[in-house]
Amino acid sequence: MKLVNTPEVKIGVVGVSRDCFPASLTQRRLDALMAELKKRKVDAVASTVIVENEAQALAACDELVAAGCNAAVAYLGNFGPEAPTTLFLQEFPGPVMACAAAEENKGVLAADRGDALCGLLNCSYNIGLRRLDVHIPEYPVGLPRELAAKIGDFVAVARVVVGVANLKVFGFGPRPHDFFACNAPIQPLYDLGATVMENSELDLLAAFKRTAGQKAAIKAIAADMAKELKGCCRWPELLPKLAQYELTLMNFFEENLGASSYGVFANKCWPAFEEAFGFVPCYVNSRLAGRGIPVACEVDLYGAVSEYMHQCATG
Repeated sequence: MKLVNTPEVKIGVVGVSRDCFPASLTQRRLDALMAELKKRKVDAVASTVIVENEAQALAACDELVAAGCNAAVAYLGNFGPEAPTTLFLQEFPGPVMACAAAEENKGVLAADRGDALCGLLNCSYNIGLRRLDVHIPEYPVGLPRELAAKIGDFVAVARVVVGVANLKVFGFGPRPHDFFACNAPIQPLYDLGATVMENSELDLLAAFKRTAGQKAAIKAIAADMAKELKGCCRWPELLPKLAQYELTLMNFFEENLGASSYGVFANKCWPAFEEAFGFVPCYVNSRLAGRGIPVACEVDLYGAVSEYMHQCATG
């Protein structure tokens, strides 16, 4: 099932080789890794460039971006060149991972010069020098089957990073006095790439009133609610109001997403909400969350982002 309001991740894999080591070994191991990724149905493409220098690193980056990749893996098929590898990791515009090939057997070790474990240690030091955020698994050196599993795990990590970096958090109302836990600075959210659009409760009420004229859409949503509840609704007279509120939020979502790709809500729903709107919003919140648009209560911006991260991580 296609995830709604959630990024799809396409992994670009680049093989790297130190110029005094056999590039053919990296290519052979890369081919084996891509075959294992295909078995696992990981959406991944390999760069046609085996990176040995900085010019090739930039070329591989451009190639994978042009192929639609939004996350990337640098794969050390042998020792690997530290500067070109970390340049690729630095320049790729998305979450990145590094891993390295284990020696298949003593025969390969005797015939070809690999030593990717040492290469990854050196690469990690260079990653630190460049202050890069790179996903390195707990056991980053392995055979193709083992590394394919770790790259599969990285897909979930990448979904979270890409999602949050393109997320807009819609907030309605100030955090209530008795919910101090929901008060939080927004700077860290911007540091992650998310944006925050804070609105007043009056903005929400005004939008709700404007939506009243969309009678056909409200009737259709109310009918869907009644069908979902299977006759178990104790207050059926509230369904049109709930439907109007759901339509209000969806209209706002579509009209205000702007430059962001994904969105979540953090809405105040206590204590004045019930008196102003005439109902509680919990059922509508759950319906939106079920469709991939989490709604946190009491303007809990961090709660909304946390829910969205869980959605991205688990699918």
